[in-house]
Amino acid sequence: MAKAIHTMIRVLDEARSVDFYRSAFGLDVADRLDFDTFTLLYLSNADTSFELELTVNKGRQEPYVLGDGYGHFAVSVADLDSEHDRLGALGLTPKNIVEFNRDGTLLARFFFIEDPDGYKIEVLQRSGRFK
Repeated sequence: MAKAIHTMIRVLDEARSVDFYRSAFGLDVADRLDFDTFTLLYLSNADTSFELELTVNKGRQEPYVLGDGYGHFAVSVADLDSEHDRLGALGLTPKNIVEFNRDGTLLARFFFIEDPDGYKIEVLQRSGRFK
């Protein structure tokens, strides 16, 4: 069975957003991954393993307009390849499996699929931080 693990939103100001989610919901930064053009922050608390992922695109000056920021819902599965095959057999057209590496270390294996309205869902292999 799939297990919901995180949802992602784009934010303009990292510090302001982290402060808001900490104050409003008791979410703290559980992990921070910094890349050349963007930073990923995973926020969580002791009450749930579900996380909020904040994406900060470096150099962005304009606030996001609701509806124009990319986002996704994510689930994790025990066997990514089998799940990809199963969804394909159902005619749901999953995208190709991707391996996300950093400095030669595998961070994640995943693919995306879209629901009937075009919402993207990330399906991740359970490993590392993606349980």
